[in-house]
Amino acid sequence: MSTHAVDTHAHDDDHGHHHKETFVTKYIFSQDHKMIAKQYLITGTFMGIIGVLMSIMFRIQIAWPEEPNVLFEALLGKWAPGGVMDADIYLALVTIHGTIMVFFVLTAGLSGTFSNLLIPLQIGARDMASGFLNMVSYWLFFLSSVIMLISLFVEAGPAAAGWTIYPPLSALPMAQGGSGMGMTLWLISMAIFIASSLLGSLNYIVTVINMRTKGMSMTRLPLTIWAFFVTAIIGVVSFPVLFAAALLLIMDRSFGTSFFLSDIFIQGEVLHYQGGSPVLFEHLFWFLGHPEVYIVILPAMGLVSEIMASNSRKPIFGYRAMVASILAIAFLSTIVWGHHMFVSGMNPFLGSVFTFTTLLIAIPSAVKAFNWITTLWKGNLQMNPAMLFSIGFVSTFITGGLTGIILGDSALDINVHDTYFVIAHFHLVMGISAIYGMFAGVYHWYPKMFGRMLNKNLGYIHFWVTAICAYGVFFPMHFIGMAGLPRRYYTNSAFPLFDDLADVNIVITIFAIIGGIVQIVYLYNFFASMFIGKKAVQNPWRSTTLEWTTPVEHMHGNWPGAIPHVYRWSYDYSKPGHDDDFVPQNVPLKEGEEELQH
Repeated sequence: MSTHAVDTHAHDDDHGHHHKETFVTKYIFSQDHKMIAKQYLITGTFMGIIGVLMSIMFRIQIAWPEEPNVLFEALLGKWAPGGVMDADIYLALVTIHGTIMVFFVLTAGLSGTFSNLLIPLQIGARDMASGFLNMVSYWLFFLSSVIMLISLFVEAGPAAAGWTIYPPLSALPMAQGGSGMGMTLWLISMAIFIASSLLGSLNYIVTVINMRTKGMSMTRLPLTIWAFFVTAIIGVVSFPVLFAAALLLIMDRSFGTSFFLSDIFIQGEVLHYQGGSPVLFEHLFWFLGHPEVYIVILPAMGLVSEIMASNSRKPIFGYRAMVASILAIAFLSTIVWGHHMFVSGMNPFLGSVFTFTTLLIAIPSAVKAFNWITTLWKGNLQMNPAMLFSIGFVSTFITGGLTGIILGDSALDINVHDTYFVIAHFHLVMGISAIYGMFAGVYHWYPKMFGRMLNKNLGYIHFWVTAICAYGVFFPMHFIGMAGLPRRYYTNSAFPLFDDLADVNIVITIFAIIGGIVQIVYLYNFFASMFIGKKAVQNPWRSTTLEWTTPVEHMHGNWPGAIPHVYRWSYDYSKPGHDDDFVPQNVPLKEGEEELQH
């Protein structure tokens, strides 16, 4: 199973000499997994800046509706006559913000960056199974990002049906401004994104199964690799369903079919569509949509497990339980999608089935949370920025997960469905948590990516301000949600009922603005440290996994000589009988030494 014999010496000479790389083959159309990981990270960072800017704009609109704003006039042009935001563009901003953050930042930023960077390095492979496919995967992602951004400049406006693009707003080109060309570009962009995601996922799966070095059995894999592997499998299972939904939607929009449309009236005129069902679209969308949140969160869980073990200087607690819970989450994630649809007229019995499966998924999630806390318990904690973001991840994952128990219950969900309570829940549990996982990963593996260290003090500022602002934004949202404030309304001034909540919305917006601004500290740290950061040593965190056995300078093929063999699992920290408090995986067992039972 694990002894994929690689003829290590046959390649050794090639890697040093035959590749005379040009700028284009090294930095643009690169087939080296380390460079592709950086391309994903920088593209994802750029998309993240746009996504955060959008959220700040619509937060300002909710806090001070109908008030002219210089920012709106500058950035929105005709959509903000006299600096007052137009209602249509508010919906478009919410839609594109959701799409960019979920797919282009979290999916690509986590899977794209860290699967590419770490899979070959941690399993002991020269590169991905197919470097070419990997390159194609990135450039399809880049193309889909560009098309999504182009859709912002369409005359009638970008897609404005919410990131879930429910019909009929998304299925009728004449329904509203953003239902025309903007929606078409959204669908094209997503179709290309799905192709990119599938190519990447297949590559990751094949690499993990086929290319592990000698001795690297599945139970010796770091939890990061387990997480990326299972994430890729979920992606391969669920993304084609969204592709099918997008294709059928294109058919409805452009070719006169009625998959998702029936008995539609526009301005008193009956349209010819008959027999379709918008609820069918909801099923197809959420069959991807729910596994998608685990595609986003699982890589973050893997990164956090690795960083916590390394910075606690002790083995991860319950390795096998961690692997089992990753597998359980993957299976359960495919049978819970109906909890997004409790108010769609669903049969109450079916609702109770989805409630059961949804509450079931809390069990493996709780196993992971307790195992992280137990890993920290009595550890020799190194509180660097990566560790702080990992602990922050556990905090937001627990607080966000608790509200999921309410939303997962069909009877309780009805009261808070489509209110700010839902926004608070999923932003904490998958938005903020996944972003913390991504930040933790960047702070931890930056020396591996760029050969330099990030500034620690700027990292501390970044963490503490971000953490306070994240809770400042999303904690109060639970309360305004329970008070009944609906999501996606561009102003609440027409409802005297909600006048009392105006001040809370202002507080939320102020936290959001500060939280947005402090990301500039991170961006400065990220880009400046490439040039002025302290030069990294080979193993700056004194970690046990294989990526820290490679030289600091990047090279094709990762290791200059033979690929190291593996003799132990990936978490031998503070092992009795050793001088150092870590034993790398490529160090053979001493005489009489037992491999730890995980």
